[in-house]
Amino acid sequence: MILINGNFLCRNLTGIERFAFETCRQLDLLLSEKKESGLNVSILIPPNARIFPDFTNIHPIVSKTALKSFPKWDMITVKKEAERNKAIPLNFSNTAPLGKNCGISFLHDIYAKDFPEDFVTLKDRLIRIYSCFHYRNIAKNALCILTVSEFSKHQILNAYPTDESKIHVLPNGWEHFNTVQEDPSIFDRVPQLSEKKFFFTLGSLQKRKNLRWILDYASKNPEQIFAISGKPIGGMQSGELSDLKKLSNIVFLGYVSDGEVKALMKNCAAFVFPSYYEGFGIPPLEALSTGAKIIVSDSASLPEIYGEAAAYINPYNTDCSLLELSEKTVSKEAVEKVLKKYTYRNAAERLYEILVQYGEE
Repeated sequence: MILINGNFLCRNLTGIERFAFETCRQLDLLLSEKKESGLNVSILIPPNARIFPDFTNIHPIVSKTALKSFPKWDMITVKKEAERNKAIPLNFSNTAPLGKNCGISFLHDIYAKDFPEDFVTLKDRLIRIYSCFHYRNIAKNALCILTVSEFSKHQILNAYPTDESKIHVLPNGWEHFNTVQEDPSIFDRVPQLSEKKFFFTLGSLQKRKNLRWILDYASKNPEQIFAISGKPIGGMQSGELSDLKKLSNIVFLGYVSDGEVKALMKNCAAFVFPSYYEGFGIPPLEALSTGAKIIVSDSASLPEIYGEAAAYINPYNTDCSLLELSEKTVSKEAVEKVLKKYTYRNAAERLYEILVQYGEE
């Protein structure tokens, strides 16, 4: 039996949580198509979950214990439920039970290990210690390690003594965006964002998202308009937020709905993603699915993922022209290649193969 750690159901569906939910949804469909495998998959759901999935073939187990502390949930609640059911835990969120109870676990990236200088405040440093603790536990004890890019696989192997054959790469996806209804009312609320005359960036306002690049570029190019959406997450906030808010050509949108995001992507001159560290980077994939031009950093996993479907910038140098890059011709074939390769369905099919292998052992 495979027991999915449902801790991601207690968070908003962004990033890792979106990947976990959508991949599980596709896995549920696969289990219906391949019942002959006899694979038994359940999901442990906190009673205080924000979302209760209506899966058909992944069996829900609602815990008697609420998720009030992620360490306690991962290390005690999931461990006990897995032992009670003689199950292998499947953990999506860079955290897992300790030691031999680790199970099958994702390490989407090892940002806290690779960029210690980004963790400055006491809260930041505690987050880093906690993150690195789980990285090390998963790298040492997981039956197998799942990650989302060859870049992340390489970083894990460099940082921890791990058998390369234990690490499997599963893609992120974008299909959830097909169900999002475009909401152009954002342009009534923010009329200065006229069609195709602004650059858009989206993501949590962490340091690695590199708002410093936007700040420097926007300061040099006051005639170009930038729309920024996202919110700070815990510690690790970008120190450039206050300076960005002083620039007249920067529009901070705060929270925007998925429908508004889709409208912004479809109507921007280009979607700009200057991150210097990403295990994958989902927002540019969403933007590509809307027909938007994308301009991304030439760092970390981004060239691997986006290939010829993107224009590239140096995340540490703003001596470039976004206007010229946004006019770069990108072939339809290059975009379709990326959108076809990186899907939740492909992730679920690879995950299914891995789960069958370990479910039989």
